[in-house]
Amino acid sequence: MLLDRRSECEVLDRLLEAVRGGQSRVLVLRGEPGVGKTALLEYVAERASGFRLARAAGVQSEMELAFAGLQLLCAPMLDRLERLPPPQRDALQTAFGLTSGVAPDRFLAGLAVLGLLSEVADGRPLVCLVDDAQWVDRASLQALEFVARRLFAESVALVFAVRQSGAEQPLAGLPDLVVEGLQNGDARELLGSVIRWPLDERVRDRIVAETRGNPLALLELPRGLTPAGLAGGFGLPVQPLPARIEDSFRRRLAPLPAETRRLLLVAAAEPVGETTLVWRAAGRLGIGVEAADAAESEDLVHFGARVRFRHPLVRSAIYRAASPQDRRDAHRALAEVTDPQVDPDRRAWHLAQATSVPDEAVASELERSAGRAQARGGLAAAAAFLEQAAKLTPSPARRVERALAAAQAKHQAGAPDAALGLLATAQAGPLDELQRARVDLLRAQIAFAVNRGRDAPPLLLTAAKRLEPLDVGLARETYLEALQAAMFVGRLAHGGGLLEAARAAREAPASSQPPRPADLLLDGLALLITEGYPAATPVLRQALSAFRNERISMEEGLRWLWIGCLAAVDLWDHETWYVLSTRHVQLARDAGALTVLPIALISRMAVHLWAGELAAAASLVNEVETVTDATGSHLAPYGALGLAAWRGRVAEASELIKTSTNEVVARGEGQGLALIDWTSAVLYNGVGRYEDALDAAQRAAEHPEELPFAWGLVELIEAATRSGKAARAGDALQRLSETTRTSGTDWALGIEARSRALLSDGEAAERLYRQAIDRLGRTRVRVELARSHLLYGEWLRRERRRLDAREQLRTAHEMFATMGAEGFAERAEHELLATGETARKRTVEASSQLTAQEAHVARLARDGLSNPEIGARLFISRRTVQYHLRKVFTKLDITSRGQLDRVLPSDPTMA
Repeated sequence: MLLDRRSECEVLDRLLEAVRGGQSRVLVLRGEPGVGKTALLEYVAERASGFRLARAAGVQSEMELAFAGLQLLCAPMLDRLERLPPPQRDALQTAFGLTSGVAPDRFLAGLAVLGLLSEVADGRPLVCLVDDAQWVDRASLQALEFVARRLFAESVALVFAVRQSGAEQPLAGLPDLVVEGLQNGDARELLGSVIRWPLDERVRDRIVAETRGNPLALLELPRGLTPAGLAGGFGLPVQPLPARIEDSFRRRLAPLPAETRRLLLVAAAEPVGETTLVWRAAGRLGIGVEAADAAESEDLVHFGARVRFRHPLVRSAIYRAASPQDRRDAHRALAEVTDPQVDPDRRAWHLAQATSVPDEAVASELERSAGRAQARGGLAAAAAFLEQAAKLTPSPARRVERALAAAQAKHQAGAPDAALGLLATAQAGPLDELQRARVDLLRAQIAFAVNRGRDAPPLLLTAAKRLEPLDVGLARETYLEALQAAMFVGRLAHGGGLLEAARAAREAPASSQPPRPADLLLDGLALLITEGYPAATPVLRQALSAFRNERISMEEGLRWLWIGCLAAVDLWDHETWYVLSTRHVQLARDAGALTVLPIALISRMAVHLWAGELAAAASLVNEVETVTDATGSHLAPYGALGLAAWRGRVAEASELIKTSTNEVVARGEGQGLALIDWTSAVLYNGVGRYEDALDAAQRAAEHPEELPFAWGLVELIEAATRSGKAARAGDALQRLSETTRTSGTDWALGIEARSRALLSDGEAAERLYRQAIDRLGRTRVRVELARSHLLYGEWLRRERRRLDAREQLRTAHEMFATMGAEGFAERAEHELLATGETARKRTVEASSQLTAQEAHVARLARDGLSNPEIGARLFISRRTVQYHLRKVFTKLDITSRGQLDRVLPSDPTMA
């Protein structure tokens, strides 16, 4: 019975009512064991008239089986898989082991589940109930948490019940309801339902107080105690409440026949509750069907279509009360009756639990299970299987190999502490040189992942050096990783930093095979850092040509394209930057590599910024935020900051500068500091605060290795000339021209001409400004073309050539206004006013009525993406896309997608 749960039931009733009305709702019921969470889930199931119902429950012994909980929840829905986009359908089928394929990104699997729930709820609302969520396997829980954060307008209710225990907070940040003990009056009533004799009020009040109104404790603790014992005082032991409840169950187990206890142990060790499997295992142990009678009469378990315990603590009490040998016997029997073809992984896990001494056959089974788990994307499960395999491996050398593999899987699964522990296990064994190098490499990779790498570059260099005589290809890749880490850490590195890494890379042995794109990139970057721009340019061009034209694998592309984009910018090659960044984003999307996608999107967003396509850049900033929010990853808001700077929004950018600076210093991202300084210089040059721009540009220019080519120098030259510091501008121009003349591209030579014009007078200045406009006009770099028109117009006005100045300033103002570069547009407007002309005001765009999400959906629809494609891009369901488009059509007073192009400005090059 549900006592004193009126407020909780009202919350659940409102939740169901909202879902009936076409909305989605998520709720996490939190509370200690036995407090009534499961009863509230049953209340939801009973009240969900007209709903489809899906259920799952976590099982502690099944936590290592990847996607087990998710498969249980989705099993009744799999007939709708064909309605999903192919990448999502394939990801879910692979995750569930229905097909073989590339291991799916766990967030792509989550997006597939979101789509599946949306499809199932299309005709009738759907309620999903997940009990004991703290015991759901990690891969499933991550996918469900992803879904919970993306539900919006799908008519889906997702209700979890989770144990509240200490600082551990599964599903943190989701809407929750803390379920507490009963009030005193209801607690006394419930206690009276199990104690049928007069009870001293003081004893009763003590029971109520010590159980804190926990319903299960009130029902279970008094069982088995005599009236005399209760009358003399109910002295509960001083221990946590769940342990006390378990003790009460153990007391109820003690009088049961030995055969009944053994049957209950088999049922407790079998995680899925398959009745047939339990009875077959019981038969192996000589246990008859009559053994179930006593357990069912005690209301501890029910053997129906599934084995269902009265409460998870019953299962726990049974398992803990058994001796180690009895547990091993139960697992061995279960392993013997589990079909190795249908369920090899559960069989391997049972075999492992049944084995107390090293056994190569069992370890090999676990290793094969790890391979299957990894193929399904269950990295945490693969790590658990490998860790158990290492423990059961007799051969010390083989144990080391499995421990290393387990450590790698733990690292990939985001468990660095566990990975380091397994590395310590591996180091205790006999390591060969290649294994020692792999230990060094993994330690360095973990260091870079945990703290963004202050210690990573020297660790990677050590690993690379050790790999040289063992595996030249891997050694060279590790040197390239070390260079990447050193570039990222920049000025905040410990030790020699980037120069030391580059010198070490220069000394690396060449491969006996034809050079790969990554080999050429390593050689070019090492030359750039040690010998300078002219020496490195030919090799870097060869590397970029290889990345652009050769067939590289998806793995290579995902791993190296971002640094290839940086090299393209170093060479002032906007076209190659455009091609490589487009390919990087596409590869990340196709692979569902959501940990890589934000970096790829940031690079692509920068391409749009330089092209003056600020609306396209804004869409990608929104997408970065969507991905990082969905995955829980951390990335400083570089994209949002760059966009605010080019838009000239000083207050917004200043706040982002402050928060970003604190974040990148704490994380050790020296390159981030340079990006912030350069962005600040752009912001202040745009709004005419030249002294502030000069300070920021000077800081950026002090660490050129942290930025592509000489971004800081370009801003420094403009700020210094406008601040009357021509000498500083001249020094910067000399450094800039070393790269521009070697590069020889229109982008490079156009920027040099403009910068040189700022330091020139008379005909020379005019010739250089015109040269800059001519060269930059041949490129995609429209924002720099607009800046050149502005600077030329400003120079003409100061030369008292007002009519000529107006022409250039009108062009600049129109370009900046069209782009949305408000700061530069206002600067151009002020200059126009000084010539006696007023700038034409632009009309307010209809899109300003839309929310950020609505605008993003509208742009993607305008550019021809289907609803499923938009949903996949933004991590929302097809039905939520429909919901947003209905809002867009209403606000913009249109009736179809075909009219979006008329009311929204087009970005034809948007990816």
